Amino acid sequence: MNPVSNFSKRPTPKTLLLGICLMLWSFAAWSQYDDGKVLLTGGVGSIDGAGGGGITPWAVINGYGTRDGINAGVRYTFAYLPDYSLNSISLNIGFYDRLELSYAYSVLPTGGTFDTLGLVFDLLNDIVATGIEPFNTTIKMDIYGAKLRLFGDAVYNSQSLIPQVAIGGFYKENKNKVLLKTLQANKAKDWEGYISATKIFFPISTLFNVTARYTSANQTGLTGFGGGDKNDREIRFEGSIAHLLNKRTAVGVEYAQHGDNLDDRSVALGNEGNINLTPVTNLLSGLGLNIGNTLTQLDESDWMDVFVAFAPSKNLSFTFAYAMLGNITLTPEQHGFYASFQASF
Repeated sequence: MNPVSNFSKRPTPKTLLLGICLMLWSFAAWSQYDDGKVLLTGGVGSIDGAGGGGITPWAVINGYGTRDGINAGVRYTFAYLPDYSLNSISLNIGFYDRLELSYAYSVLPTGGTFDTLGLVFDLLNDIVATGIEPFNTTIKMDIYGAKLRLFGDAVYNSQSLIPQVAIGGFYKENKNKVLLKTLQANKAKDWEGYISATKIFFPISTLFNVTARYTSANQTGLTGFGGGDKNDREIRFEGSIAHLLNKRTAVGVEYAQHGDNLDDRSVALGNEGNINLTPVTNLLSGLGLNIGNTLTQLDESDWMDVFVAFAPSKNLSFTFAYAMLGNITLTPEQHGFYASFQASF
């Protein structure tokens, strides 16, 4: 064993995540540690890693840190859909209720339709690489985020109608470049920006959030950015409403507008997308594996969810939701459940 070569290896996302978690844990021992915010007002964290709801960022800085200190959190999210299952680990640090830095690592194993296509494309391995494998196609993505509160206070200035407003952005890098080329996405990595306005009305125990996101992402970037030879960004709107049943429990709904970059695009094979699959699909049909129209992608749906969040303490919270994600690439009606667990310190 050569110890020098071992140290020269590039660290894996899991190693980086562990190292950052240890760094975050050290913050708890600092005199700067602070958790003075009201329970549940820091958000539960989006799948992108930013503080907010499950599918959209809010203007609040994640965690319970006030302007007097630092607070951090780590989160695990699991979503189970008919043809996909999402696993996401994320972490963030909030500085003085002003700045938030975040990182998320998402893994999306596919199944169903992608498994069938993987069987088809496996017969073409000597002809073209597609990134779609029989039974084990997986999409992985790194997400780096930052958020800055501009003005307003969603928590402690409830008598004012002025909301808390923040700007933020993400840099997303999708690891399955070959698959994205097959799906005709324009890019595997890109940035996106957003502005959010959040207001909590304590007399009715309800939070309202509106977010405008400037992006070209397909399925939040899980299937790349843009389509064909274009990567035009556009403004998409998102919103959340959350009602506090009591100081530890909130229920709510969310909505996130999506784009149409890959709508009705067929799977592209070969350098010119001109590989003839007819003989192979005819063969599989004779064997009972009829892929039908699965070579054409469906219109991308907007996302919605209904959630309940419970925080037994400021150090731990649980979120459960029913997600209505609609069409995702080649697969229709992707509705299912997700659960998220967050530890703050």
